[in-house]
Amino acid sequence: MSPPVGATLRGWLDHLRSRDRLAVARPGVDLRFGVAGIANRLDGRSATLFPRPGGHPVPIVSGLLSDRAWMAEAAGVPQDRLVERYRAACLEPVPSREVDGAACQQVVRKDVDLTAMLPIPTHNEHDHGAYITAGLLIARRPDTGVQNVSIHRLQVSGPARLGALLLPRHTLAFFREQESEGADLEIAVVIGVDPLTLMASQAIVPIDHDELEISGALRGEPLPVVRCVTNEVRVPADAEIVLEGRLLARVREPEGPFGEFPQYYGQRAERHVVEIDALTSRESPIFHTIVGGGLEHLLLGGIPREASFLAGLRRSFPCVRDVHLSRGGTCRYHLYVQVERPAPGEAKNVILGALGTHYDIKHVTVVDTDVDVHDPTEVEWAVATRFQADRDLVVVSGSQGSKLDPSTADGVGAKMGMDATVPVDAEPMTFTRIAVPGERELDIDALTAPAPPDWLEASRG
Repeated sequence: MSPPVGATLRGWLDHLRSRDRLAVARPGVDLRFGVAGIANRLDGRSATLFPRPGGHPVPIVSGLLSDRAWMAEAAGVPQDRLVERYRAACLEPVPSREVDGAACQQVVRKDVDLTAMLPIPTHNEHDHGAYITAGLLIARRPDTGVQNVSIHRLQVSGPARLGALLLPRHTLAFFREQESEGADLEIAVVIGVDPLTLMASQAIVPIDHDELEISGALRGEPLPVVRCVTNEVRVPADAEIVLEGRLLARVREPEGPFGEFPQYYGQRAERHVVEIDALTSRESPIFHTIVGGGLEHLLLGGIPREASFLAGLRRSFPCVRDVHLSRGGTCRYHLYVQVERPAPGEAKNVILGALGTHYDIKHVTVVDTDVDVHDPTEVEWAVATRFQADRDLVVVSGSQGSKLDPSTADGVGAKMGMDATVPVDAEPMTFTRIAVPGERELDIDALTAPAPPDWLEASRG
């Protein structure tokens, strides 16, 4: 069986073009706000290719995965099977296949000057400057060789220097182990990968699970990887650009502000620093950028999380049927959970389990199977008609949340859950939804037509 269309970046761009979803900007769009402005205007409608951005010879692409349906296409499944497909890939990863020689190493440069070699844009009004936003940061534990893949905002701080925001996840854990011994952590930043590897990078899996192996499962065959030129990190062989370097021990420098997914700016602070040792690339690479707060940014983080949360909740609560991270909740903070015939009190246990799944989860709403969790209006209806605050509300104070949520105190805040399921002791008719028998089966096109000018006459048959 052939890999899905999202298994290669250039194949995916061909696919988008064949469906009128790839726009080409006029050459020379300004790197400062110009790229982001056009990408935002086309967000969710088409990906955008920018020839000679700011006069630079390397083109930029943005908006690769700005629609949930596109992600399903990239994975080769119907949209309603996307989360389940991703969940299965997380449970049964496929080890990568190491190769000698790779497209991403056709050109090797050790005299790195980032802004001279790459078209790195500035996106939002108060961003400190140019940022790499779609770089997969791959870290490798020197003792076990296990890798971790994640995306971090990377501020250009010098010709071969990046400021990095490391949130409390696995890359930071790897780094702290090395730093405690006074050693740097070898890393690579990979820019321009296929959509499946991009999605795999956002999986919420236990530490010491290599997300590149999830990419292998999504494509149905091992992902080809190659050893970096200057360190031991393995990177996708068909990537466009690779920055090889080190997270520096006991070095912190100012980073930020930067426009983040909650639609606010992450604050300027002393943060981690990456020193770049080499830049490798294809002979004619493409630079991928993700505009902060746009649909690509939100969905890329949201859908892999949904799959991970679904798998985690089902292990403890067999009644869980589906989950959804709403766009209004930044695809991170608001989780809707659908359950089927929960036992008395079980919906509240689901709330507590969901709140503990990831620190980003701030509000959880649990609904029955007659409510579509992918439709926020349906969920709001369930809250309006089945929820009572003095009976069904769960509040947890002083818990770890997102440091990027400006309403918290440095990441510490309250979490809330709403049990919007039908009470188990309710009278049968009390919560029966109204319905018109046969409505769904009607062929409306055959039974109706646009009103003619003499509509009044027509109304008399």
